[in-house]
Amino acid sequence: MTLRSIAANSPVRRSHWQALGLTEEDLLKPKIAVVNSSSELAVCYAHLDGVAKVVKEAIRAAGGVPFEVRTTAPSDFITGAARRGSYILAGRDLIPNDIEAQVEAALLDGMVCLTSCDKTPPGHLMAAMRLNIPTLLVIGGYQPAGEIDGDPVDIEDLFSGGVEESFGIFGKHRVDDIVPQAVRGPGVCQGMATANTMHCVVEALGMCVAGSAPVRANSDKMFADARAAGARIVEMVLQDLKPRDIMTAGAFHNAAAMVQGVSGSINAIKHLQATAVEGDLDIDVYALWNEVGAKVPVLSAVRPNGAVRIEQFEDAGGARAVLKQLEGLLDCDVTVASGRTMREDLADAALVDASIIRPVADPISPGPAIAVLKGSLAPESAVVKLGIRDGSRPEEFRGPARVFDDTEAVMAALAAGQVAKGSVLVVRGQGLKSGPAMGGGASRVLFAVNAAGLAKDVAFVTDGQLSGLCLKGLTVAEVAPEGCSGGPIGKVQDGDIISIDVAALSIELEVPAAELASREASMGLDPAGGWLGMYRRDVDSMTTGAVLIDRG
Repeated sequence: MTLRSIAANSPVRRSHWQALGLTEEDLLKPKIAVVNSSSELAVCYAHLDGVAKVVKEAIRAAGGVPFEVRTTAPSDFITGAARRGSYILAGRDLIPNDIEAQVEAALLDGMVCLTSCDKTPPGHLMAAMRLNIPTLLVIGGYQPAGEIDGDPVDIEDLFSGGVEESFGIFGKHRVDDIVPQAVRGPGVCQGMATANTMHCVVEALGMCVAGSAPVRANSDKMFADARAAGARIVEMVLQDLKPRDIMTAGAFHNAAAMVQGVSGSINAIKHLQATAVEGDLDIDVYALWNEVGAKVPVLSAVRPNGAVRIEQFEDAGGARAVLKQLEGLLDCDVTVASGRTMREDLADAALVDASIIRPVADPISPGPAIAVLKGSLAPESAVVKLGIRDGSRPEEFRGPARVFDDTEAVMAALAAGQVAKGSVLVVRGQGLKSGPAMGGGASRVLFAVNAAGLAKDVAFVTDGQLSGLCLKGLTVAEVAPEGCSGGPIGKVQDGDIISIDVAALSIELEVPAAELASREASMGLDPAGGWLGMYRRDVDSMTTGAVLIDRG
């Protein structure tokens, strides 16, 4: 085959690259982008320069030429500081554009993406589908956490504890004592929050070296996988094995099964839908979610689902062991990054501890762990996280709405005891166009409902999105269309009856259609300029995965 990087060579291009130290022989080799989101702003990315070095060495040893390029690096707890966290999800869509503007513009032959915090895995998958050049993702790994008096503590304890202490509720360990212990090194948040969920999704899609997720950041295992990826990507270029050959409809089925099986983050749904859209793949991930959820039980209870630590999950076999347990429910004929079928790749997969990752015949909980609802309140979609279905959270609720357009107002009402039991707490103006989209506002409300002792006595409905760490009570998030786009949630008034029935996959606003049509919607807009303003103007509905309407 003729490499496109060679076909694009010109005297000026050759001169530029020779000035960088490349030889005439190098100019005839596969050119591989090493996409790095290293950043000194956030510990999630702080170690990636070291990973890039290993990947580049492996690419050179395999006969390729690496070019390291950089992208934006969204980190929820750091770049969520401004505009109520509105830059977090908007940052995801900068990543594929950053990659396109460098890797596609230079007509490179393949890429290895160093994937870490929540938004880089979907950003990398979206870019892989868009560019459709041979691509592998390297899992950056999860951060170590510490202990206090022998009790492990991590970022989840800090997130929930901060809200609880604001309500005067103090746990065994004070937040100020947890701060220096919760994060003890580089990598993503512990637990089966969005980052580790998406790392497992990458494995299920077949877009990494088999057995890569999850992994301890900066471990020997992580670096071994990075070296293997650097060697494999050169082979993939020569074999012309592309993302759209791997990320087929069957692969998305497998990814949905993975997330249901580990009770992962609800954010995986929109990220997978966005990836499908970028690949022009005609698949409704939201519909797929319920189809798969009806068959796949929960096999592992990693925090926040249960007491299992992410280290225990990795040591038990990780995502690959989950795929092996789910083998009979997967499409195992799909091609994965090795060039083999998933069935062939799983032939030697090992489960180390069946108490951590259970067999399908003896699950921790029946499925679905996550369900997509529809109804008169959410004509397009809404998402509910059920987790371990042990009866501790209601799955059916009917009550009068208590409506808020402002996060601080609802937090104050909860703190003052002004939210009655039996209410459906509606918090809107939290969506894609109104902001903050992925910001922490809705997540803070969820922890506040729990701190107020109302998790079993109220339902919480929002057009905002939740942190992957959130799993409390009956919460329906990502209601679409959002309020400021004319969705019914923008027309709900105090006292309107809302009914939620998870078994029926429904969420209904019991208001006559004619009356609802006559009401003015609450817009809840937060005007913005710059990139954020462009994002809010052009972002499509949640049911598209929140992609930009004009993706170029």
